[in-house]
Amino acid sequence: MHCWRFFNNGTTMEFKRIYRGPALNQLEAGNSHICGLNATNALDCWQWPEFNPTGDQNFSEIAVGEGFVCGLSEDGKISCRGNGAGVTGEEPKGNYQVIAAGFRHACAISRGNDLQCWGNTVVDDTPRGKFNALALGLNRSCALWTNGTVVCWGENNFSLPQELERHSFITIKAKRNVFCGVLTLDFSLFCWGDAMFNSTSMVFSQVLPGPCRFTCPCGSVSGSGSFCSNGGSICQACVSIAPSLPSAPSPQPQNRSTSSDWNGRMIAFLVVGCVGSFSLLLVVGFFVFRYCKGRGCRVHDSGRLEETVSPSPTNRVSNQPQASLAHAVLEKRPSQLTSLANTGGLEEFSLEVLIQATNNFSEDHKIGTGSFGSVYGATMDDGREVAIKRAETMTSTSSYAVGTVRQEDKGNAFVNELQYLSRLHHKNLVRLLGFCETSDERVLVYEYMRNGTLHDHLHKLQTSPFMSWATRLRIALDAARGIEYLHEYAVPPIIHRDIKTSNILLDATWTAKVSDFGLSLIGPEDEKSHLSLQAAGTVGYVDPEYYRFQQLTNKSDVYSFGIVLLELLTGLKAIHHNENGAPRNVVDFAVPYIGRNEIHRVLDSRVPAPTPFEIEGVASVGWVAAACVRAEGRHRPSMLEIVKSLEKALTDCLLPPTFSRSSTESST
Repeated sequence: MHCWRFFNNGTTMEFKRIYRGPALNQLEAGNSHICGLNATNALDCWQWPEFNPTGDQNFSEIAVGEGFVCGLSEDGKISCRGNGAGVTGEEPKGNYQVIAAGFRHACAISRGNDLQCWGNTVVDDTPRGKFNALALGLNRSCALWTNGTVVCWGENNFSLPQELERHSFITIKAKRNVFCGVLTLDFSLFCWGDAMFNSTSMVFSQVLPGPCRFTCPCGSVSGSGSFCSNGGSICQACVSIAPSLPSAPSPQPQNRSTSSDWNGRMIAFLVVGCVGSFSLLLVVGFFVFRYCKGRGCRVHDSGRLEETVSPSPTNRVSNQPQASLAHAVLEKRPSQLTSLANTGGLEEFSLEVLIQATNNFSEDHKIGTGSFGSVYGATMDDGREVAIKRAETMTSTSSYAVGTVRQEDKGNAFVNELQYLSRLHHKNLVRLLGFCETSDERVLVYEYMRNGTLHDHLHKLQTSPFMSWATRLRIALDAARGIEYLHEYAVPPIIHRDIKTSNILLDATWTAKVSDFGLSLIGPEDEKSHLSLQAAGTVGYVDPEYYRFQQLTNKSDVYSFGIVLLELLTGLKAIHHNENGAPRNVVDFAVPYIGRNEIHRVLDSRVPAPTPFEIEGVASVGWVAAACVRAEGRHRPSMLEIVKSLEKALTDCLLPPTFSRSSTESST
């Protein structure tokens, strides 16, 4: 082992060898001292003449502070040595799995993932929760929550920079005032805590979050195989689960007769209580049933019609007229629609006005088809350009049951869009202007997006302004911000379910906006999965986990957005044909090259090759896309993390050559 000493003037002395012997299992450096554990878990320290390693030294992990070293024994007990006032001799009791040391304090994580700190500089604002990693510096501390996010505390109200609060980290480290962490999203290294990181906190775009190994007892870090050769990967930290405490032995009964009497009375009470409770439930259930039978109970207004309409056997086999059926579906909703027109900021259009604007919904005005129905372009009398989305009508005869279900599904989609979109206001979401509702028509009126869809610009049009990487990254960022709003800021959160390039539209100023919420669902709280019984998405964009488990989460949208990013990078459709004419998925084509740092092999040849100051931003988008399409949703980033990464990538792409990172660093 060799060491170098750095001086304040920036020079370094020639390195000095301080150890040569058996391999060390762990090596930790404090501010002035170095300690390690050898193959027998014995403690040894260097650059510390006064240190005397006495007593039991069978440690599994160590942490070095200023003048002290603490270790964890195999059974999780903490023992500290040295002259650390407030640390040595003040070790907390219990079983722990992680330990870290700052200058004059130490912290440990219990086997139940609880945090305990002690020492001279411990403040009262130590956070509570469940943690799995620590980084301690000079009177400051940071900890890694079990969900991957970081919290910091310490003197002068030290805290994590706001722009990093929602990012997920693999690991964190600290030295004096500087704290650093490796992002889960793309393995970039971010640092904070010192003024030198105020302008930009990203230090390196890709770093190894740990050594490459061939066996990982607790699993490997997703995506780390691209950093390791010969099939190796970087191991995840093992987090123990607190063993359940044995139950206290029940006290021996004083005498047998007392126990028998008590057991008899207890059994009698239990029997009477159970019978009484069951009887009460039956009575309550009976009255609820009678009440609901008389009143027609519903969870919400748009319940299934079969429960309220009881056609006679004759009517059941005859065709139900479309107008009366649609009226039956909609007659439950007038109060909702009136409220939306009055308080939701939506305009209620008359059907006559829309028929006149579209020339009776003629094919000449038809500009596309969405999940809700056909879309028509029109100009209103006041000069506004609008897109009119008309629900499909039942023109073919069908059975009563099938007609009812289909009409009700369309009606539900209509009310859902009105309720959701009347509350959504964001520059990267297509704005809903108003609606029209009659007995047999349901129409939504949106702002008109003059420049069409992203799909057409990538895959159909011969000429397009999207022939620069800066433009494509800006479009990606616009769309990401729209989806981020749905996931993070809409109340309640909304899952789009059909993210694709044809649902990303472009207005007159070439701002990208997310459209088509006909298949949107209210998202589950706290990242819980939602079992969906409806088909969701478009082939090529659908989350593989959704195919297998029918579970809908925000990460399903993230996967679909990853496909959009790959389309922007490669210029290829989600499902396209290779050079041999065989169908191929863009994920199978592009991601292996991205993982090998060969993104230049998959970039759209119609766009000029990235300049030296653009390639870093383009490569970063490639890593984000690869992270979005990971097989397991829990390993994908959130839209908030994606937006942060795309903002950084676009900034890199727009930097002029004279102000690139390399030239800036060389001038300082």
